[in-house]
Amino acid sequence: MRIIFMGTPDFSVPTLRALHAAGHDIAACYTQPPRPAGRRGLGLRKSPIHEAAEALGIEVRTPRSLKGGEEQAGFTALQADVAVVVAYGLLLPKPILDGTRLGCFNGHASLLPRWRGAAPIQRAIMAGDTETGMTIMKMDEGLDTGPVAMTERLAIGADMTAGELHDALSVAGAELMVHAMAALENGSLELVSQPEQGATYATKIAKGETRVDWAEDAADIHNRIRGLSPFPGAWCEMRLGSAWERVKLLASTSAPGTGAPGAVIAGAPITIACGTGAVRLTRLQKAGGKPLDAETFLRGNPLGPDDVR
Repeated sequence: MRIIFMGTPDFSVPTLRALHAAGHDIAACYTQPPRPAGRRGLGLRKSPIHEAAEALGIEVRTPRSLKGGEEQAGFTALQADVAVVVAYGLLLPKPILDGTRLGCFNGHASLLPRWRGAAPIQRAIMAGDTETGMTIMKMDEGLDTGPVAMTERLAIGADMTAGELHDALSVAGAELMVHAMAALENGSLELVSQPEQGATYATKIAKGETRVDWAEDAADIHNRIRGLSPFPGAWCEMRLGSAWERVKLLASTSAPGTGAPGAVIAGAPITIACGTGAVRLTRLQKAGGKPLDAETFLRGNPLGPDDVR
């Protein structure tokens, strides 16, 4: 089929490559415009999809909006059979949704209707979900409310981070989209309306959510740490030498132990008491430093019982 691909981050790249490898004609790639890069922001960095499309010899378009008539006419003029959307980053107005022969199909990183919205991977882990997946849906004017075409379920491991789940879903989503487009091409793709029962919304991660409050339950803290890893990263303050420093917490696991919230439990490598239970930190990163496993971190940064807050 003749496909318009719309995506921006690393998450989208496997789907673009898989559709291209499957022999589809990618008419153009739409992606977010290059962003300022470098220490002074004087350079411009192309999106991962921009770079991947150029490597495949595909035309790249980077409009800041799709609301204008000229952009909408240019989209329709591509005379595509379908548009495939994976983490594009712009809302699609109705003329775009209707601008191809068969409509727009989205690869979304949750089992809809659970976790509609911007941060489904992080929210699923932070909520303690044990399962998620990829959904292919036909887009409508709502927020991830269109009818479902296909789903692929994935288990969420007890210590799995958002980064690990992101990579697994990205690969699964690419394979699923190829299957969905094959079914769409031969007329066998079935669409099922989403139920409203069970719908939840994955709102963007706010800065205030990233600081760990050790008075919370250990399970909630563990889910916050892994759900925000590697970006934006949960954090706390640790007394390193004579100064308190901000430390990003990249991985953890549940651990036995009790104590005042925030107390470092003796005899257990970086195990911190919580409001209920305890969490063992297994990977950390000082501001401006490299990620380190707990044992390596402790060799240069010994912690006393009151050195975490």
